[in-house]
Amino acid sequence: MTDQPPLHDPAELTRYIETRYHARHRDQLPLLAELSAMVEAVHIDDPRAPAGLAAVLDRMIGDMEVHMKKEELILFPAIRNGGGPGIENPIAAMRADHDNHAFELSEIRRITGGPDLPDDACGSWTRLYRGLEEFMDDLQEHIRLENDVLFPQFERETRLEA
Repeated sequence: MTDQPPLHDPAELTRYIETRYHARHRDQLPLLAELSAMVEAVHIDDPRAPAGLAAVLDRMIGDMEVHMKKEELILFPAIRNGGGPGIENPIAAMRADHDNHAFELSEIRRITGGPDLPDDACGSWTRLYRGLEEFMDDLQEHIRLENDVLFPQFERETRLEA
């Protein structure tokens, strides 16, 4: 699979999103939550430690799994079938979920200070913050592709039919 999204083919773009982002998020989040819990426990007395991060990541695991399943089982099959009347409803729900994901990313940034890694951070803390940066970049691009590229193709269609 190329890492260039097929921007002008909505059906292929949904497949790209599933393989490039959904699969990656499912791999990333549990590992990050586990690593975060460990770092928080080991560095409990360090005020720079990301206290509360594991809880945010655990919540995101559930929220994102529900979101991705809605896309995979409802919205993306509808897009692959050409959209049609009513598609604006699941798109609106996905946009609302994306707003929630963006809030959760802001919580991660607040808890981690960026993430801003302390100079004396241990290897686990370093892996956690590097993984967080990759996850956040991936999620932001995932949301951008859907909000700015995929969804508008079907929202315009719905407005034109009205």
